[in-house]
Amino acid sequence: MIRLRHKMLIHVFRLFDQLVMVAAAIGIIYFRPEIFMQGGTHILEATFQFEDAIGMLILLVGWIGIFDYFIRYRADRLVALHTQLKNLLKATSLAAFWLMVISALFSVKSFNILNILIFYVLVTVIGVFSRLFLRILLLSARRSGYNYRYLLVIGANERSGQIAAKIEQKPELGYKIVGFVSETPETAAEWRARPNMRWNILGTLDELRQIFTRERVDEVIVCLPVDARFRDIAAIIQNARELGIVVRLMPEFADGYLLKNLHIEEFEEEYVITLFREQMLLQLLLKRGIDAAISLMVLVILFPMLVLVAILIKLTSPGPVFFVQNRVGMNQRQFKLYKFRSMVADAEERKSELLHLNERDGPAFKIDNDPRITPIGRFIRKTSIDELPQLFNVLSGEMSLVGPRPPLPDEVRKYEWLFRKRLSVKPGITCIWQISGRNHVSFERWMQMDHEYIENWSIWLDLRILLKTIPAVLFSRGAS
Repeated sequence: MIRLRHKMLIHVFRLFDQLVMVAAAIGIIYFRPEIFMQGGTHILEATFQFEDAIGMLILLVGWIGIFDYFIRYRADRLVALHTQLKNLLKATSLAAFWLMVISALFSVKSFNILNILIFYVLVTVIGVFSRLFLRILLLSARRSGYNYRYLLVIGANERSGQIAAKIEQKPELGYKIVGFVSETPETAAEWRARPNMRWNILGTLDELRQIFTRERVDEVIVCLPVDARFRDIAAIIQNARELGIVVRLMPEFADGYLLKNLHIEEFEEEYVITLFREQMLLQLLLKRGIDAAISLMVLVILFPMLVLVAILIKLTSPGPVFFVQNRVGMNQRQFKLYKFRSMVADAEERKSELLHLNERDGPAFKIDNDPRITPIGRFIRKTSIDELPQLFNVLSGEMSLVGPRPPLPDEVRKYEWLFRKRLSVKPGITCIWQISGRNHVSFERWMQMDHEYIENWSIWLDLRILLKTIPAVLFSRGAS
């Protein structure tokens, strides 16, 4: 009955969110708030045609998908309020953007920038207050002794004690800890010997079925090391499943990192567990769209300058205009990288003569006053103009605007194990290293920057790096 109420509450809340957006959109169409804000009182009559119905259907499908993706309606007591509000903000922001797109496609004049902003503020504020109201309502019920869940903690160790203490400090979660189950009789004895231990050991893992039989248990939290206790964890899950008990696994940070993207599929009546499957498809699609749009726009705008640079290179130094080189991209796929040639035509052949002058640590090669650089080459390197042909690599999908710089095959062969993580994403024209004084950063710090970028990637991080690249290029920071 408790689970039925939870599921009904989830579906009601999902429906409420959608109704708020629909009501806000219809209200704006009919009442045109910008007219009232300008001192008018006339309410415009709206006409409704068949194509409007199609537009509304597309709008609703998009809103449902956006909210289900970001909010993930579930009866999950352990989700913090700030996490809920952050997810709501993401959902309402994208919902407002989707409204703007559909309004532009179907020429809905009621939705100008001001009205879309009003829509965004309205649905966000109502969403925040509805969630705060629900939290207060549930907290009041739980303080009165209702809507509690009885929790059994598996594992008598330091971590399980810390988790239990955190749960007890948050009465709004609505949990009552029944007791603990120890791994072995020895760990039970150590647990009982601890000073000021207020939680009881109800038995060991071998006695789990008897504990489930005699105790009132709604949920189980497992605080056991996954690598050492995998078989025990599987047995706990099986026993709990047979009794309809919810199981929550609280792994160590390293284990949680491995499991956070776990995805279960079926193949020919067999289960397949996939780890590290990409979970940010919408952001990746948006990243690709931004890459294509910006690179095409820059190439069109700067086309006269690109032609001029090509002519100057041809006139001042014998050899081709472009320097083409094999580089290593995502998942070690090699591609041809294009740059304006800034060195003499036989620069690669002369590289072996200059290896002893290398000023970089690690496998990368760099000389500040490289004798192979041509006069025009020094200018286009200083201003990063030589990098502009890589926009063609971006258009073809081999590179991105933002990402780790693509290394040479010889450099990759010298990489340490952890450095190879930078090959797990598309290489880019600019990156954190590029805007951080690139020629003054050690190779190891460079690799750390790329690692941090991959671990913390988001579309917003890309946009920040792109914005910081502009002054870095204009003032030639770290370039040579």
